[in-house]
Amino acid sequence: MIIGAAECECMIYDAHSLKEKRAVLQRILTRLKQKYNVSVAEVGFQDVWQRTKIAIVVVTSTRVNTEHELNNALKFIDSFPEIERTITEIEWL
Repeated sequence: MIIGAAECECMIYDAHSLKEKRAVLQRILTRLKQKYNVSVAEVGFQDVWQRTKIAIVVVTSTRVNTEHELNNALKFIDSFPEIERTITEIEWL
């Protein structure tokens, strides 16, 4: 069993309030959970309206599968024009 965890800091430039930020984040996080075999949550910068930190965790039987799922989830985040991924750290457990 391999566990992969990615933490990515993101910018949401068009958010002008926490409510707007959470609307964007909620849509992205919900779709990530529906589309991929991942657990995902906002884990940082929760009181800042243009910045966030998202954690994505994947558990599979092989590192290749875990890496594939994580990469797909990160590419999916990148597909949203309203959010920009800046710093990403991946950890293997």
